[in-house]
Amino acid sequence: MSNMFFNIIKGRRSIYAIGKEKIVHNDKIVNIVKEAHKYVPAAFNAQTSRAVVLFDQNHEKFWDITKEALRKVVPEDSFAPTEEKIDSFKAGYGTVLYFEDLNVVKALQEKFPLYKDNFPIWSQQGAGMVQFVIWTALEEEGLGVTLQHYSELVEQQVKQQWNVPDNYKFVAQMPFGKPLAPAGDKDFPDLDELVKSY
Repeated sequence: MSNMFFNIIKGRRSIYAIGKEKIVHNDKIVNIVKEAHKYVPAAFNAQTSRAVVLFDQNHEKFWDITKEALRKVVPEDSFAPTEEKIDSFKAGYGTVLYFEDLNVVKALQEKFPLYKDNFPIWSQQGAGMVQFVIWTALEEEGLGVTLQHYSELVEQQVKQQWNVPDNYKFVAQMPFGKPLAPAGDKDFPDLDELVKSY
């Protein structure tokens, strides 16, 4: 049984070449995101993670906003590779935006002051688990997926555009679409250096 589990995990790779052909129904994708938020563990069962799923014109709008924000900070004479990269994400048919609810974190800090320094860390750990589960589930449905981090550049515009509460911290975005090319080769570290047993 664990072999099947790890085979699914091994299939989760960064797929950068994605297209707009819809191979999974939008409702199925939204349900995957909901199920992950329901069942992924969180410290103190806090469930600090939040998500907004964008399709079609909303998906494209997000990447247009991101491109224009990058245009302001990347020199014009070297902007072409940046534009190409953003356009590759826009070429997909959806994006999951990830947030952390800072009000929940603050409430936990006030209720459990002994652990107050840990709650922001645990919030990020929970966010990572939610993202990993959704990424893996989308890959298992046949989608190509990557995880991106342009959040700070566009956070305020995103909140205004999609009515996201101010207390949500924008942490990541996950474009997805039909895979058009396989993932590249990947080097693995020496596992005996990473994992010790006694």
